[in-house]
Amino acid sequence: MDSSVRATEAPFDIDEHLPGHGKVIYLSLGSLGCMDLSLMQRLIDALATTEHRTIVSMGPLKDQMTLGARMYGDQFLPQPSILPQCELLITHGGNNTVCEGFHFGLPMIGLPLFWNQYDNAQRLDEAGFEARLPTYDWTEEQLVGTVNRLLDDDALRARMKAIAAEVQAGAGSSRGADLIERLAITGEPVTS
Repeated sequence: MDSSVRATEAPFDIDEHLPGHGKVIYLSLGSLGCMDLSLMQRLIDALATTEHRTIVSMGPLKDQMTLGARMYGDQFLPQPSILPQCELLITHGGNNTVCEGFHFGLPMIGLPLFWNQYDNAQRLDEAGFEARLPTYDWTEEQLVGTVNRLLDDDALRARMKAIAAEVQAGAGSSRGADLIERLAITGEPVTS
């Protein structure tokens, strides 16, 4: 199915919430990773030293985090509405966020925390779609250098956009719905 991305999210205009100039980074460590206040604040503080704008998915502890000047964040954000407006995704490497990263053609920085995230981040790094950093042992210079390297990599961005066009052309959500409907009607296993 290539990808199945929600199309029901509320619209979100980055320029309305975060006016100014600079490339846009989206930071999300998922529903569990955002609970690690120390890690989240370190990431926020490091990204605040850059000239880039950053959207932060903060989770329920948002009131315990302090954003930088070129940042916007909230407890819940309509991720599929925001990602098409971004140039880079910093992620825990969960299946959903990685799928959305490919769907919208974004290079990624992987900071895996548990389960499938380690495998996802490793495979993406080996295939050249992202840079995997040690989740807790990175330095500010390492993170900022990786951010800038990926944002300046025109060949990677072009490669990711080409993959996104191919993935989106597959209409995964419609295909998935058709397969489920076929299963419900016929009761037979769906193999293709």
